[in-house]
Amino acid sequence: MARKPAKRQPGQAEPALTKPPAPQREVRRAQVDVNFENQSLLGALFGQFDANLVQVENRLGVFISARGNALHIEGPEDSVARARDVLNEMYDRLAMGQDLDAGAIESLIAMSNEPTFDGIVDGKLNEAKGGPPIMIRTRRKTIVPRSAMQATYMRSLVRDDIIFALGPAGTGKTYLAVAQAVAQLITGSVQRLILSRPAVEAGEKLGFLPGDMKDKVDPYLRPLYDALYDCMPPEQVERRLASGEIEIAPIAFMRGRTLADAFVILDEAQNTTREQMKMFLTRFGQNSRMVVCGDPRQVDIPGGDGMSGLADAVGKLEGVEGFGTIRFTAADVVRHPIVGRIVEAYEGPAA
Repeated sequence: MARKPAKRQPGQAEPALTKPPAPQREVRRAQVDVNFENQSLLGALFGQFDANLVQVENRLGVFISARGNALHIEGPEDSVARARDVLNEMYDRLAMGQDLDAGAIESLIAMSNEPTFDGIVDGKLNEAKGGPPIMIRTRRKTIVPRSAMQATYMRSLVRDDIIFALGPAGTGKTYLAVAQAVAQLITGSVQRLILSRPAVEAGEKLGFLPGDMKDKVDPYLRPLYDALYDCMPPEQVERRLASGEIEIAPIAFMRGRTLADAFVILDEAQNTTREQMKMFLTRFGQNSRMVVCGDPRQVDIPGGDGMSGLADAVGKLEGVEGFGTIRFTAADVVRHPIVGRIVEAYEGPAA
């Protein structure tokens, strides 16, 4: 005879209902061989002491072994497919003469989870479909996107007149803008390259700086110089600076000018006032392109976020014809994986 459940007394809590454990999804395993024609590239593909292969193994949870001019990949089915795509793209980049370092591999691994991975990493494929090539060629290197948002940004750089690039440090906002500007200067699409940023101290007082005006403002503009020298041979940078083809100046020097036939970049734009931003944007001239880069969460001017000209301009101009707005997050950081984790720790995953 079945026993009746005990009657619950007044005030007694309802007994907790225990759910049966959810059935675990079976992980399907797979293995695949990837063949490479040019054996002379295998050393660079594998890396010193197979470091590149170990990086892919650790990040995707697969096992990779070399068999002649082929790599054998074993592991979970999805991870094996991603590893195959990443290794093929690594090989293709080496075949095109591009650099392959730990950062580039990390970016390919991150992008391999995107549904449009092939379109992101293969500029030729995108060009064949009628779109602009997703790459920037400079005298020193060919630059390809390292995240899905970078691919969107690079398309915007060849399409829109004025681009707002927003997001945390390490996402490539300024670097890609400088690279695109250098590429257009080399091809003659523009006659001048103008790089600017507000001369604002980032939380510390530097005191009196010796020297002439150039010596005083150069410390604030050093990141722009660094990007330039990475895209052009030093002697060309110096020659073009001397001739005025490349100009690097604080935003205060922009007042009263019309910037025609120029590629104009404003860096650290979150530290402009509303008046400065309006003044800068209205310098726009014929046959020009303007890129405004900044991190809205790192405002260093007195008054904080409420006084930033960047947020004000984006609020007023986003959606207006000719303007593009690109928003990077911590997931788009390409400097080093730990930089993305630092940004998330300080500002949250949606930073």
